[in-house]
Amino acid sequence: MESGNIVEYIDSQKIICAVVQQVKKKRLRLLAENNREVNLSITRVSHQSDSDLDTGLKRDEIVTVLKKIAEHRRRLTDQIDVNKLWEVLNTEQEWIDLSTMTGLCFPDNSDSDHQSAVIRAFFEDRLYFKFGYDCFFPHTESQVKEILARRKEEKRRGQLIKNGAAWLKKLLAQQDKIKTKGLSEKEKAIADILYDYYLLGKESRDADIASGILKATDLDGEKDLFDILVHIGIFSRDENVELLRYDIPVDFPSDVLKRARILTAEPFTDTHADRRMDLTQLPLMTIDGQATLDFDDAISIEDQGADFRIGIHITDVAHYIKKGDPIDTDAMGRASSIYMPDQKISMFYPGLSEGMFSLKAGAVRPAISTLVHMNPQGDVLDYEVVPSLIRVTSQLFYRDVNLSIDTSTSLRSLWKLAGKYRDKRFEANAIQISLPEIYLWLDEAGDIRFSRIDRESPARMMVSELMILANAMMARFLAENDMPAIFRSQTEPQKRLYKDLEGTLFQNWMQRRHLSRFLLGHSPEKHAGLGVDAYVTATSPIRKYTDLVTQRQIRAVLGLETPYPAEEIDRIITLIEQPLSQVTLVQRKRHRYWLLKHLEKQIGQKTQAHVLFKRRHSYQILLNEYMIECPLSLSDSITLVPEDIIEVTLQYANARKDKLSVALD
Repeated sequence: MESGNIVEYIDSQKIICAVVQQVKKKRLRLLAENNREVNLSITRVSHQSDSDLDTGLKRDEIVTVLKKIAEHRRRLTDQIDVNKLWEVLNTEQEWIDLSTMTGLCFPDNSDSDHQSAVIRAFFEDRLYFKFGYDCFFPHTESQVKEILARRKEEKRRGQLIKNGAAWLKKLLAQQDKIKTKGLSEKEKAIADILYDYYLLGKESRDADIASGILKATDLDGEKDLFDILVHIGIFSRDENVELLRYDIPVDFPSDVLKRARILTAEPFTDTHADRRMDLTQLPLMTIDGQATLDFDDAISIEDQGADFRIGIHITDVAHYIKKGDPIDTDAMGRASSIYMPDQKISMFYPGLSEGMFSLKAGAVRPAISTLVHMNPQGDVLDYEVVPSLIRVTSQLFYRDVNLSIDTSTSLRSLWKLAGKYRDKRFEANAIQISLPEIYLWLDEAGDIRFSRIDRESPARMMVSELMILANAMMARFLAENDMPAIFRSQTEPQKRLYKDLEGTLFQNWMQRRHLSRFLLGHSPEKHAGLGVDAYVTATSPIRKYTDLVTQRQIRAVLGLETPYPAEEIDRIITLIEQPLSQVTLVQRKRHRYWLLKHLEKQIGQKTQAHVLFKRRHSYQILLNEYMIECPLSLSDSITLVPEDIIEVTLQYANARKDKLSVALD
């Protein structure tokens, strides 16, 4: 390569004719037909002519000559029919060099201009040949069809991007909210693409189209897209996008509703009535929050002289719902009820969970009762798990119990025994994390209501301990009868920050970070966190599918049904792991969303916080009143250490962006 050589290179998908002005090592300085000087690597040259150009000419003269050469080559290119060449050559399936291809295109001539024309023709039309500048390989018929289909699809997608951008620009110019039903079919198709993109991002089927539309409209991805979807009526301003993202069903399928209607229409019959212990004369109470509509556990206590018999009675959901029933299959897919400040999604159809399954006052219900013989010191002397018939006499709320604990003999006895049982668990190295619970709900007007719940109140502590007692006894019952079930286990924590209930708010919050993950398996294992040798959750069969499965295994021991084999238990655990994880995530994110919505109205307010730990560019702190973490920017003037108590001012909160910022006072 030397000065004066006429060459061609590709720039912006165009072939440019140029002359070499200087060669330095492996780089060229060129003057192009567009009167531009360019520097590029010698490897960028796509064709070199045999003829040279006098570089001594004036610049404008050189450019004129280059333009004439380029125009001549373009005219020659128009004479080449790549399609006809392919029809002749596609059966050969071998590489064809530039010289041979030029001879086929121009039998009577074969100079540099003709070679350039061949390169240009095959560069512009890559449908029929694989193109390598100086060699060509014919595509097969199937490859040509595939390329044509791909080009058609690319054209369709390009048109969608163009139409979508134009529609969005027009849409954003309108102030009034658009109704989805007012959209045309083409607009609905674009709206669906944007909807999927918001939920699934790059994983959505038409992510490239959605991204192209937003880019062409100069919009900022997620934020602007959410506003657009609100604008066209697909989303509400407070849309729970996590439900949509994980495709969590809110409504119930028709086969479930049909079975529910049949169940509720059938009179209560019990083929195992002779095996049930009649406890209908026993005074039973339910203790729940005021918003509870599905009561799945009740409590009783009997004074037996020096000792007591405590009863924890669980509604026998498995009596009504058999394995493989459409209702059962649907419940397994849901895995759990979902509780959010603005919405509750029941695992079972509410007509069942709040009706015949629920332990309503005055109604006779089949149950699985755990009867525990306990002394005043909280020692379990004996126990039995029995099928039963029960009738709830009192439906109490936590507040009622807290007010009555000093005047009701039965409640006070239960509270004392629950406390003694907890002491026994502490002696077995249980870990108690005592943190206030932030309860959020929306009132009838849609306003956010906020309260802090003391989980160590007498009522809540008592119910919590009695449920732990029942679950531990049912786990022991299953283990003693060699019955596989969904056992819950937990190894020792990575680190213990305090003993018993002595931990500070800071220690309790940080202790959670050191807990080992709980595990599910079909065999009993120690639950170190609770201080018990074996543990199941079987007290909420209305709300948790694990509890329903375990209840069925208990019923199998009692001779009421056929058990699941161990391998089936393992299969169920595998199937419900993902939906359980999604339920946890949705509940956590929705709680955080509404808490941040509440904090949006508290900007400027001062609040107390604990310093948790130091990050690279910030401290991580806990807002004590709201039990939510957020970052605090580092300050050159102040050094903080973990467990410091500080006062901060709320500066910014945005629920949709999941942002919260504060400033140190």
